[in-house]
Amino acid sequence: MKVNLYIPTLNGGQRFVELLDMLARQTFPLQRCVVIDSGSTDGTVEAARSHGCTVMGLGGEGFDHGGTRQQAIDAYPDADIYCLLTQDAVPADASTLANLVRAFTNPEVGVAYGRQRPHSGATLLERHARLFNYPGHSQLRALADASTYGIKTISCSNSFAAYRREALQQVGGFPKGTIMGEDVIVAGRLLLRDWKIAYVAEGCVYHSHPYTAREEFERYFDIGVFHSDNPWIFDAFGRAGGEGWRYTKSEIAYVVRRNPFLLPAVGCSLLAKWWGYRLGLSYRKLPLKLRKAFSMYKGYWS
Repeated sequence: MKVNLYIPTLNGGQRFVELLDMLARQTFPLQRCVVIDSGSTDGTVEAARSHGCTVMGLGGEGFDHGGTRQQAIDAYPDADIYCLLTQDAVPADASTLANLVRAFTNPEVGVAYGRQRPHSGATLLERHARLFNYPGHSQLRALADASTYGIKTISCSNSFAAYRREALQQVGGFPKGTIMGEDVIVAGRLLLRDWKIAYVAEGCVYHSHPYTAREEFERYFDIGVFHSDNPWIFDAFGRAGGEGWRYTKSEIAYVVRRNPFLLPAVGCSLLAKWWGYRLGLSYRKLPLKLRKAFSMYKGYWS
């Protein structure tokens, strides 16, 4: 089984060097590692090349969550499995890639994604987010599971995921021009084509972000925009409200048990997420200046 790895970068810093060092320790042999750089000035490109990666630029185009990844795959398509990482998702051990790729021994699996654990020093809210969204048990999901898991049926993250070439081509590759969620779009399309999604808890990376309340607002605004632009997701898999409420209850309980003094911060975070998401769902009513101001991915609105 031939596997290519694709990593978008922009000033990856020390975390990216840690990622490269862990890639060098992997027991699974990669055919090629492709770095798609957006103009780094901190030595990211030099570090990638020194670790044997193929480096390509965007060719004058701005970064696009789906389009950039598909651009790299189109440039280097000769593989059975396309594996994806982000520049700050560090493999947890030497078997990380091997464990993820093993999911494709099941011929029904079109996409597999791995577990994400928080980086050392992560905040309490970061740790809860990773525990809630990436549990310690693996799972295989099919379209029939939508009645049980709702919108979470198509959970997937290109921070650490892999796609069967045949399956990805069948759904037209990663979409271009989406504000985010290219991984979720492909996952949903794959399930509708009767492929299955594997969540592989044994394939683990360290990946987390210390978002401020402002950043949470911006991120959830973008999620709202994404959902507004892709109503077929709600039609096929249900709305996000129930899952959001379950997350809220879990986060409050998690913080109460560990540090109840953080509850005001939890309240601010939840309010920022809710308000950002609601505005994102109605973004067409907002002037372009506000859309850009509210968004985390500001380049999308240029």
